[in-house]
Amino acid sequence: MTRPTREEAWQLLCEWVHSPNLRRHALAVEAAMRAYARRFGEDEDLWGITGLVHDLDYERYPDMNDPEHGHPRTALRLFRELGWPEELIDAVAGHATFLGVPRRTLLAKTLYAVDELTGLIIAVALVRPDKDIRNVKVKSIKKKWKDKRFAAGVDRAEIEEAVRELGVDLWEHVGFVLEAMQAAADVLGLAGASASAPPHQVATAGKAES
Repeated sequence: MTRPTREEAWQLLCEWVHSPNLRRHALAVEAAMRAYARRFGEDEDLWGITGLVHDLDYERYPDMNDPEHGHPRTALRLFRELGWPEELIDAVAGHATFLGVPRRTLLAKTLYAVDELTGLIIAVALVRPDKDIRNVKVKSIKKKWKDKRFAAGVDRAEIEEAVRELGVDLWEHVGFVLEAMQAAADVLGLAGASASAPPHQVATAGKAES
């Protein structure tokens, strides 16, 4: 088994993903995963890297109905060829419900729980006049949650299923992920209207849709 460094994972992501929105999504999921790893006393680097690369092949192979190459099948093959940890591979497979891979580990359950939610939180931040995620409140997310036309691609039912699997309260989970992303506001390019797109650097603090 080869354990990638965070820098190696980031360089691989940059090779495969050029969309600023998809990179932002990857960084947001990484931030949330690192925060949960600290909360659960788990391996922060492994959890963070798993979040960072979970959508690695989505830009190149977005057709999830393609049984050979469609996301995340190509990435899973690549991770195996690289000899990456099986726990990481299993979690990435588990977040793609259509593959039918059971989410047995805490890592897999957490990835599933934060993935869709980060997209909704980013959308809420971007519709603010100041575009500053640090000023987003849970009550604002609740309001947008009820508006099914807002960020319609975010599967609310999937998030609800995921938090049940993880065994956490939905709105406690939302607040926790929001705080993790707020701590990474600069990295996510969500620190205000004048902020740039997500910079090419480490998101150690805590997708557009995938």
